[in-house]
Amino acid sequence: MKTPLLVILAGGASSRLWPLEEKSLIKFMGRPLLSWQLDNYASLGLNNAIIIANPENEDMIWSVVENSANVRAQVLVQPEPKGMGSALLELQPYLDQHGNQPIYITQVHDLTDIVLHQRLLTEYQSGYALAYLAGYRVSEYFPGGYLEIDASGRIMSVIEKPGAGNEPSDLVSIVAHIHGDAALLIEAIRAEYAKPATTDDHYERAMAALMKDHVFQVVPYEGAWQAIKFPWHVLDVSQSMLNQIQGQNISPDAKIEEGVVIKGNVVIEAGARLFHGATVIGPAYIGKGAIIGNGALVRESMIGDGAVVGYVTEVARSYMADRSHTHAGQVLDSILDEDVNFSATCTTANLRIDQGPVSSWVKGQKINTGRSKLGLIAGKRAFIGVNVMTMPGVKIGRDAEIGPTTIVQKDIPDGMRVWVEQTLEMRAVKEEKA
Repeated sequence: MKTPLLVILAGGASSRLWPLEEKSLIKFMGRPLLSWQLDNYASLGLNNAIIIANPENEDMIWSVVENSANVRAQVLVQPEPKGMGSALLELQPYLDQHGNQPIYITQVHDLTDIVLHQRLLTEYQSGYALAYLAGYRVSEYFPGGYLEIDASGRIMSVIEKPGAGNEPSDLVSIVAHIHGDAALLIEAIRAEYAKPATTDDHYERAMAALMKDHVFQVVPYEGAWQAIKFPWHVLDVSQSMLNQIQGQNISPDAKIEEGVVIKGNVVIEAGARLFHGATVIGPAYIGKGAIIGNGALVRESMIGDGAVVGYVTEVARSYMADRSHTHAGQVLDSILDEDVNFSATCTTANLRIDQGPVSSWVKGQKINTGRSKLGLIAGKRAFIGVNVMTMPGVKIGRDAEIGPTTIVQKDIPDGMRVWVEQTLEMRAVKEEKA
């Protein structure tokens, strides 16, 4: 049986990720997410790949591909984010040149245990079905596409968001799909585009049409699954990767002064400097050239290359990207993107007074994050002045500036300058005592 061509969808607009950008390029433990994904698939023998990008991230994705030694990949561009069907149509010139073949469709921002991909490939090797789709088993209602299956596991249909109590099974479709005939799938997608439609579910409708005459088989899965859909999901992925660290992996080129305390599973990269009185409690990652200042505490966090955790700063369960800076503050359950400046005595509130789940606004909708603790999410190059406090779940846009002593209670758009006005009164001391 021919090894499928790996197709990684990475052309989505990432609009719900604001103020962060480009899911595929978010760095975890020093490497972009796409790089991690390519290596994982290569370990399964999936060494030929097509990555569907968009015009904005094409060059950056090419740079990741060119630095990947284990996968031969090409980057194709989806001109507009019009759904999976539109993305897969971009495969047509490749198939015209290289011939029809099986394809394995995944999304760059879906992270699962490698065992799922092993099971899918094993089932595909049996060769009796046209397609194999991963079905994630859920114990409570999830707003996704539910698989209607028969007793043998054959998929009869996919029912989108049926509502609690109306689920046809406890299996939700996640994008880990092997199609044995790429040309047939693309033909079906093209047929759906020829019909009038107001939604971009052409891929799903194409599969539904093929299910009438061909076998689509479910591969049930009950392991870990984390999709980066909203910005706070970066914390979940970060924690998942940190939990995979085993032992203390400290570069001989790291500089660690006397009086530094390191506990648990940690990675400390070359050029990192940990000053007297600093404490790192794992699982934790300290990137290349990062600085952990005197008296600083880093626990269960990921610190990027060249980042600075300044004097007596506490960073807990957080993600600090490359070159982000803090000084004498508290970064709790938060995300600071590249080149963010978090000035002295700033604090991120991370817990509601009633200890309920933290909500965050996304594209005009209030979303329950499902997290009891969530601090600040700050976009690239945001400058946060001294003594600023941020309320749970707020987001600060790219290039925004927050003036000193401000209490940030709502999201701040990109490029905005925010400050508080105070009234300064001045009276003579003798007048006050009179």
